[in-house]
Amino acid sequence: MKEKFVDFFREESGMGVVEVILIIVVLISLVVIFKSQITDVVNKIMKSIKKDSKSIYAG
Repeated sequence: MKEKFVDFFREESGMGVVEVILIIVVLISLVVIFKSQITDVVNKIMKSIKKDSKSIYAG
């Protein structure tokens, strides 16, 4: 029984899944925390694209 218990804690095949889940949780948390800043940057980029595209069409 003791050998099975020790083997269970030495098994590392599931560590990749846990690491991926933790990375996803951290990324989602960062997006939630910086949502307003990300939105502002995206809006500025879109305004710049719209302005530049109008100048291309205008000649």
